[in-house]
Amino acid sequence: MALSVPCYSPSFRKPPEVVRLRRKRARSRGAAASQPSELPEPAARRAALAAGLHLRRFPDAGGRGGGGGPAAARRNPFARLDNRPRVAAEPPDGLAREQPEAPGPFVDSNQENDLLWEEKFPERTTVTELPQDPRLSTELRCTFQQSLIYWLHPALSWLPLFPRIGADRKMAGKTSPWSNDATLQHVLMSDWSVSFTSLYNLLKTKLCPYFYVCTYQFTVLFRAAGLAGSDLITALISPTTRGLREAMRNEGIEFSLPLIKESGHKKETASGTSLGYGEEQAISDEDEEESFSWLEEMGVQDKIKKPDILSIKLRKEKHEVQMDHRPESVVLVKGINTFTLLNFLINCKSLVATSGPQAGLPPTLLSPIAFRGATMQILKARSVNVKTQALSGYRDQFSLEITGPIMPHSLHSLTMLLRSSQSGSFSAVLYPHEPTAVFNICLPVDKVLDREVVHKELTNCGLHPNTLEQLSQIPLLGKSSLRNVVLRDYIYNWRS
Repeated sequence: MALSVPCYSPSFRKPPEVVRLRRKRARSRGAAASQPSELPEPAARRAALAAGLHLRRFPDAGGRGGGGGPAAARRNPFARLDNRPRVAAEPPDGLAREQPEAPGPFVDSNQENDLLWEEKFPERTTVTELPQDPRLSTELRCTFQQSLIYWLHPALSWLPLFPRIGADRKMAGKTSPWSNDATLQHVLMSDWSVSFTSLYNLLKTKLCPYFYVCTYQFTVLFRAAGLAGSDLITALISPTTRGLREAMRNEGIEFSLPLIKESGHKKETASGTSLGYGEEQAISDEDEEESFSWLEEMGVQDKIKKPDILSIKLRKEKHEVQMDHRPESVVLVKGINTFTLLNFLINCKSLVATSGPQAGLPPTLLSPIAFRGATMQILKARSVNVKTQALSGYRDQFSLEITGPIMPHSLHSLTMLLRSSQSGSFSAVLYPHEPTAVFNICLPVDKVLDREVVHKELTNCGLHPNTLEQLSQIPLLGKSSLRNVVLRDYIYNWRS
């Protein structure tokens, strides 16, 4: 993306000045027309050519101060002065002086000086490469704008639709005509269900890499097969409550608690198949019963106080309630169960708030690609230039502030863009949405995926190949997220 240096002629004149010079020459030609020429025209041209000049006959100017005949027309001072045919790749006249297609001297009324300048300074006619400047490069500016695009449903410009957790204070006092209108709420939920189903179908066919469902209580991340090292469609829900998990079990949704498994509270069968939480409780109860059977064989069961079933159940319920609203409550749904989860969320009455500023408002759908009923949105970007003290005085320090739902593909695209435009050096401070930080956990992987196959299958998902490569890797951040990223000499360092 090298830029060419605009070769401006040293004899360039502003349009008003060109008109004035033309009028002056027309008057001088009119005065000289009454006097005989010392040399005939062919001889004059030969003398001029011998002197190294190139003259061109212009039509006699008519009108004020003109000496031409009545048929002579006034020449447009901004028109082309040569009669050579236009090349197909040549820019229009209005753009020729701004960014010439082939750098070189401009042709104007003082073409003789241009030719002399070209002979004296031939290096001005060559193309010179300059370092990239984001303010001047059209390609960089276009790429930057594309990195800020995301798709949203519903789209209500007067309401902040992200984040939804803890947003009651920001939404307080905003107009919500659907809060007390059951018919309008039904229409909003019907449109939302269509958009939600459209997104899932795109995800299933690998035309969408991932998307978010943001409710006022929890957030769901749906990921296509091949992302995060999984060979199946996955859905992560965080944070969850005991009531939500119980409702999912009642709907037949099989899920796991990945972080509970890490703590040793999850068991597996002999075949290695992970169990749901309800099955874990049943096995745990059997273990409790069997742990006291050996006491009966020894005849000392009466001397040991055996905890009753109710106490065991209360203790388990207490442990399950304690992890509510915490990162450890994250739920993982895989494969065909994600479709069951889709139907569960569409029909779940507790998905929408019944009171407060968010009453009757459907959840927010966020996606990196377009889907049915979605509206294109742009992240807010603001550049700041401040003076900072340095050893030699003061120097300019530039910063870029971007706010909004910055999804992983946008973050990666922006880092690639800054890496190129800032010569391999920049720093970034990130402020993640805390309830979604747990989505960076490492999922249980059944087999290692072939990345070439993954990239081929997801080639039409809308992600840059480098971004797809990054998001297909197994996450390593755990329950944390990136907080600070520093690039020095094209080498990344980060803190979480």
